Amino acid sequence: MSEPVSTPSSNKGSRPQDIDPAASRHQARRLAAAAEPPWLHAEVARRMAERLPFIKLQPARVLDAAPALGASAELLRQAYPGAEMLWHEADPALAERAARARPQGWWQKLRGASSGRVDALPARPEVELLWSNMALHAGADLPALLAGWQASLAVGGFVMFSCLGPDSFRELRPLYTRRGWGRPAPDWWDMHDVGDLVLKAGFADPVMDQERLTLTWASPQALLADLRALGGNLAPARFAGLRGGVWRQQLLAELETLRDADGRLALTVELVYGHAFKAAPRLTVAAQTEVSVDAMRAQLRKARPGA
Repeated sequence: MSEPVSTPSSNKGSRPQDIDPAASRHQARRLAAAAEPPWLHAEVARRMAERLPFIKLQPARVLDAAPALGASAELLRQAYPGAEMLWHEADPALAERAARARPQGWWQKLRGASSGRVDALPARPEVELLWSNMALHAGADLPALLAGWQASLAVGGFVMFSCLGPDSFRELRPLYTRRGWGRPAPDWWDMHDVGDLVLKAGFADPVMDQERLTLTWASPQALLADLRALGGNLAPARFAGLRGGVWRQQLLAELETLRDADGRLALTVELVYGHAFKAAPRLTVAAQTEVSVDAMRAQLRKARPGA
C-alpha cells in the first residue's frame, strides 16, 4: 500500500484487481512474524460476528479459512460454543503461526497434531459454516478459492467472508499518479463482481454489503506504520524496484496534502461483506428423453409380481 515489497513478476496483470502472487507470499511471511494480527482485521471480525445472530443455522462444524491474520477464533467460539472448530491456512508461514496460536489439549500434544487443522481444501467431512475474514482480496485466483470453499460446505451450510473493496486508499491514487510512482495498491474486486463470482462458484442466495470507513492519523509517519501493519503493495503495476530514503521523504511530504478540515490525515477503507448458502444440487431434466422398448419391457416385468 505504501512501499514496494519485491520486484514485480513479469506478469503485470491484465486487470486492476489483479495482485502479484510473489508479493503476496512475501507479505504473508512478514505478517506471520508480527506480534498481533492486523488491527483493522480485528475490527472487521467484530463487525462480521455481529451479523451471525441473523442466521438461524447453528453449525456443528465451523471452518475458519485464513485464521492467522483474521483475529476471529475467540469470536467464533463465543458464537458457537458447542461446535467443532477447524481451520485452514494455505500459506506455510501463516499456517505455522495459526498452529502456534491454537490451544491444544494433552491428547493433541501427545499425538503431535495441530488442533483442528485442515491441511487442504475441500474439507472432508464438510462443514456447516466456512468463515473467512479479510483474506479474499489477497487471493490470486478467486474462482478457484471460492470453488474450494463451496466444495467444503455441507448442503444447507453457509459461507461468511469480508475483504477490502476498490475504494480502499483511493486518496493515494492521484498522489502516486502525479509523481509517476505506479499504483499504490490493487483496485480489488467490486462488491457486485464478488457476488457474481460467488454465484458462479455454485453458492445460492448471496447477500453482499459494503461500508466505508474514514481513518485518520496525526502524522504521515503514523499513517505509514499502520499501513505497513496491514500489509504491502500487491499491485503488479507498482513501481518496479526498491525505494530509498529520498523517496520516503518525498512520500511523507505528499501525504501532508491529505489533511482534512480538522488537520488530520485521512484515508478511506472500503469493506465488502458477503454470505451465501450451499443449496442441494438441482437435477437436470432433458427436454426429450429416449427409452428403448426392450428397457420398458424389462421395467414392466420387474413391476409384476412373480415375473
